[in-house]
Amino acid sequence: MMDVIRESTEIPEKLKGAFVTIGNFDGVHLGHRFIFQRLVEGAHQEGCPTAAISFDPHPKMVLHPERRPFYLITTIEEKIRLLAGLGVDAFILIPFSVEYARITAAAFVQKILWEKLRIRRIIIGHDYTFGRGREGNETFLTETGRRLGFEVEVMNAFCVGDTVISSTKIREALLAGDVRFAATLLGRSYNLGGRVISGHRRGERLGFPTANIAPDKELVPARGVYAVRVLRQGNRHDGILSIGFNPTFAGRERTVEVHIFDFQRDVYGETLEVLFVERIRDEVRFESPEKLIAQIGRDIDRAKEILRAEP
Repeated sequence: MMDVIRESTEIPEKLKGAFVTIGNFDGVHLGHRFIFQRLVEGAHQEGCPTAAISFDPHPKMVLHPERRPFYLITTIEEKIRLLAGLGVDAFILIPFSVEYARITAAAFVQKILWEKLRIRRIIIGHDYTFGRGREGNETFLTETGRRLGFEVEVMNAFCVGDTVISSTKIREALLAGDVRFAATLLGRSYNLGGRVISGHRRGERLGFPTANIAPDKELVPARGVYAVRVLRQGNRHDGILSIGFNPTFAGRERTVEVHIFDFQRDVYGETLEVLFVERIRDEVRFESPEKLIAQIGRDIDRAKEILRAEP
């Protein structure tokens, strides 16, 4: 079971001599998993504990609050759940603030990595830096490790085909609606959760009742219609989801509405999780509700075809 440590003062003695990695790990994508695999395998060979170090909230939320929305791929709860499944012994979440951002890389290494953890090895991605002025780079760590007595390993970029995997590329794919490519880089379908709230009940009147979801993230894929899987109370259902402004009915607010196939239960107030499989089409304004109904029928047929072919 992975320990979640939210204060540097709470780091236990049992983590002394750890193999560690440090980063934001937004998305816990295939590139991150490559690092964690290397971390766990190396530590097991040496009989050492493992720890991942990150910051909460995400540094850019503190340092650049004007850059809204933040478009984070994973919530902190999702990050914890995903890391726990990768065999890491401890996840150290250091509270991040404007004041903390002023700490130098040298002070961070001395106080956290050395005094608290007495690390044996640190593994970082090829482009990761930390500390005031981003001075905590490969050169700095190598020189400091040589002086203090820990090893430094820098992982090369992890690629899928010709694409270097990064959280930025995943965000761009999702905002463009390319949820299948995003899943290829993530190593899993992008998920979006949220509570079911009241809507205009248009779907019900059209013959396709929908659950109107209030998303738990700012990173919502591009407007359009998607084949999805829906997780509810531990069960998985197939469905179709629409993101947009309901232009046929002159809607003014963006909605995220999911129609679950062969499902009749009232889920108002519940929390659902949606897994995006493939985008079917863009959002379109139809001349009449009848033409919209006909298109929804075709969308459902296409979604079922996609989901049948999906492992």
